Amino acid sequence: MKIYTKTGDKGQTSLLFGKRVPKDDLRVEAYGTVDEANSAIGLAVSFLPEEATLTEVRGYLNEIQQVLFNVGAELATPAGRRPGWETTEQHVQALEEAIDTLEGRMPPLTSFLLPGGSPSGAALHVARTVARRAERQSVTIAGQDELNPLVISYLNRLSDFLFVCARYVNQVMGQAEPAGPVPQGLKANAAKATKQD
Repeated sequence: MKIYTKTGDKGQTSLLFGKRVPKDDLRVEAYGTVDEANSAIGLAVSFLPEEATLTEVRGYLNEIQQVLFNVGAELATPAGRRPGWETTEQHVQALEEAIDTLEGRMPPLTSFLLPGGSPSGAALHVARTVARRAERQSVTIAGQDELNPLVISYLNRLSDFLFVCARYVNQVMGQAEPAGPVPQGLKANAAKATKQD
């Protein structure tokens, strides 16, 4: 089977169940962004050293990559065609538990951070921002079409997890990100301002 089909050469592609749409359709944009986030996570995993202290993190990230295939499938499914939702509350809860576990091993965040640190930590920061973009695109879809609301919840929590994971990996690697500048008006609430809803 060839990787190319030539059926998309005129700027159209198929959603699941065969519906043809332009390649800049909102759903195509969103599931493409989820794929981009998944690839960035894969890059981060490839940079992780084989250390016992990071085995748990590797497990978290591998599981997330599997779940993101389901998220992408939901985004690629036209309204009314999905027999059941694949992204569940259990997936969201798993991320929350992972966040709580890793945060419990680090000092509280007290300032903005400049994304970077180790190669794997930097890649996780990239994945975090891509996941946040996928969340925004999913919100747009939900305002116009049918979408499992837990897709948005999962992507929201995923971005939070990837931020915490980047911090944790950098801490383990001894390459913490430098503190970033705090805008004058936010100095009193710098720690709170570093977190998104």
